[in-house]
Amino acid sequence: MRRSKLLKSKTARLGFLLIGQVVLFSALSLSEAAVGYFADFFHWQKGGHQRLFCGVPFSVGDALYFLCGFFLAICSVLLFLKKYRRSAISAILVFANAAYFLYTIFWGMLYHQKPIAEIGDAGSPPTSLLKNLAEKYLENCKRDREKVKESVSGTMEIRDIEELKSEIILRQFFLKEDLQQKYTGIISIKPSLFRGIMSSTGILGYYNPFTAEAQYDPEMPHTMLAATLPHEAAHQLGYAREQEASFIGFLCGKDSQNAELRYASGYFALKSLLNALADEEPEFVLNILSRYSPGMQRDRLAEIEFRERNQGPIARIFGFTNDFFLKSNRQDGSISYSYFVYLLVGYESDQ
Repeated sequence: MRRSKLLKSKTARLGFLLIGQVVLFSALSLSEAAVGYFADFFHWQKGGHQRLFCGVPFSVGDALYFLCGFFLAICSVLLFLKKYRRSAISAILVFANAAYFLYTIFWGMLYHQKPIAEIGDAGSPPTSLLKNLAEKYLENCKRDREKVKESVSGTMEIRDIEELKSEIILRQFFLKEDLQQKYTGIISIKPSLFRGIMSSTGILGYYNPFTAEAQYDPEMPHTMLAATLPHEAAHQLGYAREQEASFIGFLCGKDSQNAELRYASGYFALKSLLNALADEEPEFVLNILSRYSPGMQRDRLAEIEFRERNQGPIARIFGFTNDFFLKSNRQDGSISYSYFVYLLVGYESDQ
């Protein structure tokens, strides 16, 4: 009887501890000073954190997630056994408390940093400006597409992915000082162990805050891959917001000596501009698409086929949850490119 009461009390304490953490960190996220302290902590520890696992040839983060999933699966089974139910609940709550605490201090609070640029009441960029930029990036893409290697199917092919990773990290060094975010020079970008599953979720890559590794789906078309790698590497610098990571990734690729990275970055910018124009200027968008070079047309078709091949209930579920996650962290939803386009326009205006 005493043991039963103790277990109940322990379970209650663990539950209240989890609720307390959520309330505490939610309150701290409203304080600019507190968020600044967490950001300073991230930059202080990120170099050592990345070094811990960068030399391991596989994704330690994916292996960790597999073990966590296995642990939770066992606990879920034990929930149906009366003898072990309370112990299983306690174990799940201990796990949830530890995971939430580590996630928040190593990553979660960074979502609440001040954005690179405040959109405020500036509104959407003029349509004429977006159209001019789309024309510019179309010509840049057509030029750079001629310089990349092609696969047997005629789509862009990355010649040496390790060389590409090195180039991305090198280009981070050449970012403006206020964007460098304490450059580490460490390469810890790895193919996911869940490659088949990852494709079906619609997730191209992700940053693991527990191991400071960047994971990517190696099965995606290489135009998407060469744009995803600098995006995930930007997360490692400390850019938590998706659109800011995309912008930093774009800057790393824009003037790169690596034609694959340069083309993929420009192509991502072009697609973002066309997406922003699609509702108001559908005829213009169709005109731009019709002027893609043959190689660009093949790349576009490969991306469309990849998405269609992996559409399904899993992708829809992950798409919904990812969209909800982004919005809960004060970001645009996963389907919005508005903030990236705003940053792109601001960058072009300063040139």
